[in-house]
Amino acid sequence: MSAIPSPPRGLPSIRAVHLRRALLLFAIVLGLAAIAASVSRPRDDAGERATSAPSAPPTAETQRTPTVSPGSADSGGSRADVVFGASDGEPTRRVPVGGASTVLVEVDEPGQVEIPDLGLSAPADPLTPARFEIFGSEPGTHEVLFAPASGDESNEVGTLAIEPDEG
Repeated sequence: MSAIPSPPRGLPSIRAVHLRRALLLFAIVLGLAAIAASVSRPRDDAGERATSAPSAPPTAETQRTPTVSPGSADSGGSRADVVFGASDGEPTRRVPVGGASTVLVEVDEPGQVEIPDLGLSAPADPLTPARFEIFGSEPGTHEVLFAPASGDESNEVGTLAIEPDEG
């Protein structure tokens, strides 16, 4: 009987090669399973979605009318809307203390409108006036400035006066 020749000393046997391949395949499968488990949804969320039945679209019988009704247009406080125009000169517009106000500044060319005392600024152009929502909590006068986009100097458009309501 002849003996199976053994491989030369430096080369691995075929069994060792198969064992390494099997271990490498096992490691790859285990790594892919770990990645899939980390990116999938938690089991609780997936189970709840699968067991809940899809809801039927509401019909006229199941729809209920809303129980909340809209309030009145009067919010309880005084509200003033004031408009400054570029061609008005330097007018003074008055708003009451303790009231919400919308200040619109209409301009003839694009630029930036500022009310520095209140820390407000907004862009404006001929089609879109600058808009400021303010709440006059303290009395005072505040200048309204306009700086055209084509120039460096600010021009006074008017004065916003926050005064006690005389009523």
